[in-house]
Order: sequence, then structure tokens, then C-alpha cells
Amino acid sequence: MPKDSKATTIPKQSGKAGKKAAAQAVVPAPAPFLHTPESLPAPALAGRDFLSNLDTSAAELRVVMDTAHSMRRGEWRGVKPLSGLSMALVFEKASLRTRTTFDVGMYQLGGHAITLSNAEIGLGTRERVSDVARNLERWVDGVMGRVYLQQTLHELADHASIPIINGLSDMLHPSQLLADYQTIEQEFGTDLTGKRVVYIGDGNNLANSHIHMAILTGTDVTIVTPVGYEPNGAVLMDAVKRGATVTLTNDLGAIEGADVLYTDVWISMGQEAEADIRRRAFQGYQVTPQMLDTLAPNGIFLHCLPAHYGEETVPEATEHPKSRVFDQAENRLHAQKALMYHLLGGAKPRW
Repeated sequence: MPKDSKATTIPKQSGKAGKKAAAQAVVPAPAPFLHTPESLPAPALAGRDFLSNLDTSAAELRVVMDTAHSMRRGEWRGVKPLSGLSMALVFEKASLRTRTTFDVGMYQLGGHAITLSNAEIGLGTRERVSDVARNLERWVDGVMGRVYLQQTLHELADHASIPIINGLSDMLHPSQLLADYQTIEQEFGTDLTGKRVVYIGDGNNLANSHIHMAILTGTDVTIVTPVGYEPNGAVLMDAVKRGATVTLTNDLGAIEGADVLYTDVWISMGQEAEADIRRRAFQGYQVTPQMLDTLAPNGIFLHCLPAHYGEETVPEATEHPKSRVFDQAENRLHAQKALMYHLLGGAKPRW
């Protein structure tokens, strides 16, 4: 698939400044065609779970990413392939981007989403996870879970016959990585072999998922993190066995010349008790405009948000010319719509 219009490389801004920037931007060419119900690609992952990026092959990932790019270009405008289908959005953790984009995405594809908070469900406390799964499968066509434990998602998947999507867990954040790599492809094209992606900060669920994407896409992923905050050892070993290029270091010099610099919060939800210890451990790992100036000439900066300004980054970095942070946030909608289509597109409405 060809690289997106040059207009997509211009950082979006909000409010009046954004309108002025848009007026100065190159107007993208019209979409070459609009899909009709008859021209839609066959769902590549029909009926399957998406708990990890490795639940897809490289070829299947390519199909999903191509669909995401096509949706961003507006080629699916007005097509409702999930008409009559419903998805439950289960939240143990608070959310802005995940909740909004999955909900809006289902609506735009013709389906319906229902949001269920942990206060309403009480996964594993008010009710067994297996019982929740057996109930939901009788009513809806898919479940997205933003949960504390990866095991919760596996338990849902083990007891439900409908697709389960990982919207975030302690171990992985695969739906975020779809949006991240869509943003990277908008800059560098679809062949990312050898592109240097440097992740700086906590070796958390995002770091683990970046390692999985190195396996699938051929990127050269470097994790820069303090001693004691490394990514999951099993994830690292699996990547090495599969031949992925993954480097683990605490040397900040590894950032120089990177094509992509990525960071995340130092203190994730549920880690508030460790806040002071973590702030001390991550001193020096803050992404600044000066750091961005050391990237490759066409290098970009990504952050999955929310940003804790004054900790892992500063406002001047997310507003920097090399920042694609808000394009990345937009792509949560397109990438997750593509994922939902390929998981649910083969299902028939129940009524």
C-alpha cells in the first residue's frame, strides 16, 4: 500500500491554531475509490481472539493495517459492515481513548457498543470471570476488555465463544500498537524492516508489545530502561528465539539517530504506591525537545497518552515538529475499527 498523503505528516493542533495549520497544509488527494458492501476485503481474523499482537501472523497483520489506512483515507465512508452486531466494552481501568474509539468505531461500522464498568460487573469479585463470559456470549458478538490482569482476558476467552479483544492488561497493550504502527507507516511506508524504534521508560505492557511488533514487522526495537524495570523476560527470550532484533539497555545514547522515539508514563494505574520510588529511578529518562533533536532527520516522537508532563515528557515535546502524538491518538479509531471488522465481519446478526 502506498504511503499516506504528505498532509498526514503535519502534526495536528487543537482549536484556532489547528484550523490555521490545516489551512496551510497540503490538501490530500481524494480517495481513489469508496468501498461498497460488495468490495470489502474478507475478514482475516473472523471469530478469533486478539489478546496479543502475536495472535496474528505477519500477513494477517498486514491485512489489518491496510484496512486501517484505507479507513483513515475515508474509503469506508458510509459502509456499515457490522450492522446488527454488538460489542461489550468491559473496563476495570479508566479510559479516554480506548472507550471513545471502540464505541465510536462500532457506531461508524454500523454496530452498537455497551460500556460496562467494573462497579457494574465486579470481575472475579461480584461474579466469576467465567460466568461473565458465559453471559456476555449469549447477548453480544464480541468483548473488549481493559483489565488489570492478562489472565482475566484469557479466562474470558476460554469461556466465551465470541472474540475477546485486549484493550489493555498488565502484560500487553496490542490494540495500541496497531495505532502506533499505523502512524509509523504513515511516515515511512509499509516496509519497516530495519527501522529503529527506541522505547524509553518503564518496561511495561507497551514495551512488551513493542517487542512483539519487532517479531512481526522486522523493526529494530531498543528498550532503554533503568536497571530493575526491564520488560518481561519471557517476552524477550521468545523474541530472540524468533530472530527479532531487540536490544535492552540503560544507555540513553541509544536514542541518537532513532527513526521513532516512544515513551509512556512512569507510573501506571495501580502503581501509585510506588510513585516516589519510580520518579527517582527514572530521573534522566524524560523526553525533551533537545532529545528529539538527536533523532534521525525524519524521526518522529510517539506517546500513547495520557502524558504526565514533568515526568516522562514535557509539553514542548508533544508539540514539537517531530511529534506525531495526536495523529497517533487519532489512529486508535482507525486501527481499532479495522481490527473489529476483521474479527467480527463474518458474524451474522442475531435478530
